[in-house]
Amino acid sequence: MADDLIAVEVAYAMPDRQVLIPISLPANSTAKQAIEVSGILREFLEIDLSQQKVGIFGQICNLDKNLSAEDRVEIYRPLKQNPMDARRGRLQK
Repeated sequence: MADDLIAVEVAYAMPDRQVLIPISLPANSTAKQAIEVSGILREFLEIDLSQQKVGIFGQICNLDKNLSAEDRVEIYRPLKQNPMDARRGRLQK
């Protein structure tokens, strides 16, 4: 039934590009299911869900987290540098 579907988004950002994919899923779907249905893993082959963290609106969560309507599942890239170290470096210049 259409009433059992929820609308969510899957987001991934690269330094030069951000992708936000809206999808509809059955209620009680997980973050992992949303990522798989979105097709983002085929578009960005570098995504490794065994290594990268995911979250919902900036809050880290497990891949088995059940989603609510209007959630945004975010896939986070590893940091190249600790933000505090980067700030210290800029201040020293």
